[in-house]
Amino acid sequence: MAVKRIIVACGGAIATSTVAANKIREICDRNGIDADVTQARITELESMKDQADLIVTTAKVRRDYGVPVIHGVAFISGIGIEATERKILDALQST
Repeated sequence: MAVKRIIVACGGAIATSTVAANKIREICDRNGIDADVTQARITELESMKDQADLIVTTAKVRRDYGVPVIHGVAFISGIGIEATERKILDALQST
């Protein structure tokens, strides 16, 4: 399986994206998925979208980037983590 390129984005690419990125790395490791997880600001997504197989954001995004976009606030709130993990795994397996 090819390396999956995942961009994790939040407002400043520091706090919440770090928490979410670490959780996503754990999910990929547990499931044998080779992933390159990069953090970014929401404002950088347009210029980075062509480098991604999946985008996970901790803020609502209503744009089409041509790749799956998953709202990852569950990694911050702790509510709905299992459903979000399933969405991420499904998206990575279909790309």
